[in-house]
Amino acid sequence: MRDLNPPTSRRDALKCLAYGGAGTVFVLSGGVLTPFSLAEAASREAAGGVPLFVQLSDTHIGFTKEANPDVGATLRLAIERVNALAEQPAFVLHTGDITHLSKAAEFDAAAELLKGLRATELHTVPGEHDVADATVSEYFQRFGAASANKGYYSFDHQGVHLIGLINVLSFKAGGLGALGAEQLKWLEADLKGRSASTPIVVFAHMPLWTIYEPWGWGTADADQALALLKRFGSVSVLNGHIHQIVQKVEGNVTFHTARSTAFPQPSAGQGAGPGPLKVPPGDLPAALGVSTMSVKRHPLALSLADSTLA
Repeated sequence: MRDLNPPTSRRDALKCLAYGGAGTVFVLSGGVLTPFSLAEAASREAAGGVPLFVQLSDTHIGFTKEANPDVGATLRLAIERVNALAEQPAFVLHTGDITHLSKAAEFDAAAELLKGLRATELHTVPGEHDVADATVSEYFQRFGAASANKGYYSFDHQGVHLIGLINVLSFKAGGLGALGAEQLKWLEADLKGRSASTPIVVFAHMPLWTIYEPWGWGTADADQALALLKRFGSVSVLNGHIHQIVQKVEGNVTFHTARSTAFPQPSAGQGAGPGPLKVPPGDLPAALGVSTMSVKRHPLALSLADSTLA
């Protein structure tokens, strides 16, 4: 991991963050998910459709080290950007690592911050930092109802089928994520009978394709899930975990990992390993962000947009 000059002070860091970016907006367009910036999304005309949802990821509430001494402040900035959208998204997705150490106080602090979102509906999946407590219960006590405490579930909105998956329960440092046979069987049943023209959005914490195996940036049995999704004409797979944007398109599947609102990580293979990356204060805002997906009709289409806090 590169060790660049840290912020000279908390005040300087937050001054720089005021210029930073917040996330990604997702728009449905032609059945395909397309990215654009929050600045562009500030007007419905620029976004090309109604915001469907905003993706937040890797907020790491409880983290206090030099890479970002006040992750609460940067999350508040992200929330301000989302709330400033001309038309509010129907809901917000959080793709994991809500907290840094799975402590009750961290979840409480995160919940209080997330109450600041104008969007009233929040959907989550856990990251490995959210299930690190001894009983693996803090996350599920707060967010388990949607999935009957299984961590995976699905729902429909505006003709889009959204699927939340959990791939962190067997996580080991540097290891790949895993879905497991039970979840894969559930996914097969969930998709059975659905029209191939249904736009599908899958969200999980760890990437569902192998970005960099030596650092565990992937999911070992993701190929089995992707085989079940292959028949659909538009599939968007959204992840967090690596704290940076990496995208690829494979057939009808668009893969996209989101920025963190807390701190960046090094690019794959650069340095000794993954972890909080210290950057000069002026560079931090550009390394943090959110994503937004929007939907438009006639024809049905999804667009995905990424914005930094800069």
